[in-house]
Amino acid sequence: MILQQMLLPHMALTPSEFAVHSMIETIEYALGTVSNTASYLRLWALSLAHGQLAKVFFDYTLRATLTSGNYVAMFVGYYVFFAITFAVLLLMDLMEAALHTLRLHWVEFNNKFFKGAGYAFRPFSIENVFKKAK
Repeated sequence: MILQQMLLPHMALTPSEFAVHSMIETIEYALGTVSNTASYLRLWALSLAHGQLAKVFFDYTLRATLTSGNYVAMFVGYYVFFAITFAVLLLMDLMEAALHTLRLHWVEFNNKFFKGAGYAFRPFSIENVFKKAK
């Protein structure tokens, strides 16, 4: 029963056409898997850059002032560190969140649930539901 439902769209195909179609689907799946992995690696790279930038900002603003013993330099250095880190890393986090959201919506959703079968798109409308119910 399940096998018949899976093969139902392909019943008109000859065995050789079915084999070619199956091979194309397999290649598309493999390429999609590589593409999704590369996309996650891009997000991982942004995460690593975030951590390294925080370390660089700390090294150049606070580390020298903490070892100097100058309280005024520590005070100023802290606020410089805070301002630079907040501005740059917050913008990076916003960019990372936006990229991840776009990736999830467009890449993964379309890979898993969208099949261009040639049907016209009809969005859900509660008015149409009530019209059909009458």
